[in-house]
Amino acid sequence: MNPPTFFRPDESRPPRYRRGWVDDAVAAIEADQCRTADTHLIRLIVPALAGIDIYLKDESTHPTGSLKHRLARSLFLYALCNGHIREGTPVVEASSGSTAVSEAYFAQMIGVPFYAVMPRTTSAEKIAAITHYGGNCHLIDDGRFLYAEAAALAARLGGHYMDQFTFAERATDWRGNNNIAESIFTQLQGERCPIPDWIVMGAGTGGTSATMGRYLRYRCYPTRLCVADVEHSAFFDAFCKGDSAQTCDRPSLIEGVGRPRCEPSFVPGVVDRMMKVPDAASIAAMNVLTRRLRRPVGGSTGTNFLALCRLAAEMRQGGVAGSLVTLICDSGERYRQTYYEPQWLAACALDPTPYEAALTAFLDSGAPLQLDIADAGQPQGR
Repeated sequence: MNPPTFFRPDESRPPRYRRGWVDDAVAAIEADQCRTADTHLIRLIVPALAGIDIYLKDESTHPTGSLKHRLARSLFLYALCNGHIREGTPVVEASSGSTAVSEAYFAQMIGVPFYAVMPRTTSAEKIAAITHYGGNCHLIDDGRFLYAEAAALAARLGGHYMDQFTFAERATDWRGNNNIAESIFTQLQGERCPIPDWIVMGAGTGGTSATMGRYLRYRCYPTRLCVADVEHSAFFDAFCKGDSAQTCDRPSLIEGVGRPRCEPSFVPGVVDRMMKVPDAASIAAMNVLTRRLRRPVGGSTGTNFLALCRLAAEMRQGGVAGSLVTLICDSGERYRQTYYEPQWLAACALDPTPYEAALTAFLDSGAPLQLDIADAGQPQGR
């Protein structure tokens, strides 16, 4: 019988297989979370909507400036603890921008190469942010090949394809552990209506809405989840038809949300209601909220805020008091050359003016909010 084989200490192993390196990488990411305080929950004061409290979870204050910072942290920890990333492993991601910015940050932190496969139309500001953190931008012309090219690039490099669209819903502990859902409810504890009627989320990977919906059920909260989808995206049709094979040929103009297919991380069973928001309405709501906050927000925040206002209008019409929560996904500074540029809007045939007028009238006076928006799910009510 051959004697048992004992592994030598980590220091004598090839660098890619040192367990000590993985331990150090996990510790570095955990330390980063300890250093960065939780994001603010802002109450938006709207006197015309007395009895209805509106809260905005400001994810733009993360070190990398967006909601995707949480996702990137979770994805790196998931990959490290599953043995997918070791010392020197190139990391590849398919991303429209913000996730890649955040993943580049964490890749630089632990010292591994990072490659972002992105549509060529990604904003220059996001590309600059990725390279700032040492990431490499691999731009492609046709977004339909984003997933395949990312997987192929990872294979060519001998690296790991992070695949946020598959792993977002499982990388985060939806039962708690300082996820965004637990954070929101903790911050609401001292408010007049600490259990919100609705929480509104957009869908990019679907991971955040999955975390939120699962957490609501796990904690037995009566709060309902509304997912705001964008004009060119497959999520809404998949939800309505109960068919995850739905696709959309046109790419979304609102970065960070909307997908050409129903991503594996989207969990429709935890969603109570969905709205499909026109791109012009997303831009309009972005502009309205920017003026009220006196600082710019991004287009996906506009998508969220438009759906929230629709729900607030229903509550007001029904005489229902309560609270609603949505997210500030990122800062509008990243979109100065697109959403805030009149020439870009004109080239995309987007006119937010009618939606802006309707939203402003509603928030200023409580006037009825008449919006032609596709809607599916449970009706308003207790």
